[in-house]
Amino acid sequence: MPSGTTPQVKAQATQEFVPIKEVRDGVVILKDGSLRSLLMASSINLALKSQDEQQAIIGQFQNFLNSLEFTVQFFIQSRQLDIRPYIALLEERLVLELDDLMKIQIREYMTFIKDFTERANIMTKNFFIVIPYDPALIARGSGLGSLIPGSASSSTSLTNEQFEQYRTQLEQRIAVVEQGLVRTGVRVVGLGTEEVIELFYKLFNPGELEKPLQVTQMAK
Repeated sequence: MPSGTTPQVKAQATQEFVPIKEVRDGVVILKDGSLRSLLMASSINLALKSQDEQQAIIGQFQNFLNSLEFTVQFFIQSRQLDIRPYIALLEERLVLELDDLMKIQIREYMTFIKDFTERANIMTKNFFIVIPYDPALIARGSGLGSLIPGSASSSTSLTNEQFEQYRTQLEQRIAVVEQGLVRTGVRVVGLGTEEVIELFYKLFNPGELEKPLQVTQMAK
């Protein structure tokens, strides 16, 4: 290469490194035609359970894992707590408040919350389960870990008929996971299209401040 010559680097859009083709009706469709569904799960504090309860929960979870005939991925998202929506709510209450004493108390409470969260560095955790369905039955990773640059070798378009057929198979797997986890005391809820997009946006933009993931209330 001649001296002083700048090497030519081919610019590529970020989307080219993301193997997601689209999100349709809450289902992630990869560029190779395989599907992924995401469930948000509640948590169980085993430390607050008796020894017998702990053994029962662990035993049920083992039975659930042993009953699976397909792979799943458990994914934990840990984020620093964003209190801006709560502070904004308090500021609205402050504007509407007519009592001077209450105004002072609200201001002091806002100051306390800001100071406490800054010093304590409070984190929030969300628990997800990734359920795959690959109509091509290609042996490869099937969770969020497979959604990495270069993991998709081709771009496959699904017809509406194919999508409905594959989603039916995926929903059967979802039912198996839901039933298995309910026995352990874990509640799950499926993510919709907007929630899936929000989740992946946060994953690919970890440096940005964001609001907590808003998901429909867990089914009882």
